[in-house]
Amino acid sequence: MRFLACLVLFSLASSPIMAQQSSQERKSWPGLNSYLSDLVKAQQQARQQAQQAANAATPQKKDLTLADAVDLFLQQNLEIVAGRFDIETADAEKLTARLRPNPELSASFDNLPLDFSGPFFSEQEIAYGVSQTFELGGKRRKRINAANANAELARASFQVTMWKLTDDLKRKFYVAVLASDLLKLANENQKTFEEILKHTTEQFRQGEISGLDLRRLEVEKLKFDTDVANSRRDYEVALRDFRLVLGGDYRSMDAAPAGTLDYQPYGFVLADLRDKSLASRPDLRAARISELAADSSIKLQDAQRIPDLNVGVGLKRVVVDNVYSFALGITLPVFDRNQGERVKALIQKKRAQNDQKILTNLVLSDVEKALASFESQKSRVELYRTGVLTKVEEIQNLTDFSFKAGEGTVLDLLDAIRTRRETLASYYQALFDYETSLLDLELATATPLQK
Repeated sequence: MRFLACLVLFSLASSPIMAQQSSQERKSWPGLNSYLSDLVKAQQQARQQAQQAANAATPQKKDLTLADAVDLFLQQNLEIVAGRFDIETADAEKLTARLRPNPELSASFDNLPLDFSGPFFSEQEIAYGVSQTFELGGKRRKRINAANANAELARASFQVTMWKLTDDLKRKFYVAVLASDLLKLANENQKTFEEILKHTTEQFRQGEISGLDLRRLEVEKLKFDTDVANSRRDYEVALRDFRLVLGGDYRSMDAAPAGTLDYQPYGFVLADLRDKSLASRPDLRAARISELAADSSIKLQDAQRIPDLNVGVGLKRVVVDNVYSFALGITLPVFDRNQGERVKALIQKKRAQNDQKILTNLVLSDVEKALASFESQKSRVELYRTGVLTKVEEIQNLTDFSFKAGEGTVLDLLDAIRTRRETLASYYQALFDYETSLLDLELATATPLQK
């Protein structure tokens, strides 16, 4: 497509030039040089325009930090959008709770003539009336309080959803970062091994090593190539999962996590983490709001047993006389006193109180387990950083130097390369486990702990 675009732009750019050149000027050398110069400029301009069009059509890759990813996630994740609909629905219920009963207008016509033999308005009875229901027992106020409590509960449930989905996003972010680091390591190992293989081939041609050693290296190269292919596959899968959880159309999104896994030591106190978790956990807060909503529901259902008062006034016209009427109506609470709904509201409160006790125990347990796991992963990372990484680098460099000097064997070199590769891969995995353990601690406390 770029080639065709270049041809089209070239023809459009060169046609005016060719039309302006006279045949006599083209036959002369100065005219020919000018013609060729203009032709080259037209070709360069066509290439630039084609490249600009290609760059505009190709989406630019966007590297996202963790904070950028969270901001983008909160804007376009579809589950977050769906959660906001629940809040809007609860707010709509608040509007409904404020409404009063509508008045009722009635009209009746009695003794209408069927034969139409006499006057039409001589014997009819016509009645007009309007009635209004007045809610007693503070039903409207208690209904508004219950709707407000349910709206707060919907917001608390939305915070629980955001809390869990944000944690999932962060985990997908670090999975993609780990896959990226492992892919870089695999490419680095492949490049190093290719250089070693190239040097070994030169040694074989000079008769310094045997063909068996060269064959061993060639076979080992397949493993490094396989590592690169597997690492690239894992990175593409992790990148797809990361884009999917961001929301939007992940197939057209070209975003990737920025940065690498790095170690930052943290220290925490169990008592402080417990206090933070009890104060910040959104699921525990939602359970507390659920109890308040249950209290509001109990008050409303208790008020519902009180019957409403219906007041009506009317006018009745009998022939030519007008009769005014006034009426009061109230339901006698003989059988239905809203017993079932009142019991259900009480059960709902007991359930909310029980959920709070369960969640409180669960929160404290989550904090203790997350802190224990974090300390374990922290010790594991620090073991690698005490000198193990430097040692494996030195071992490979010294073994490579000895092999090139003719003092080492191929097996020693292969063993050193494998040791370094496995050690670095394990170190990256340890860093990833450290980050995820920190995320577990943030999830347990519902508090940002990373600096």
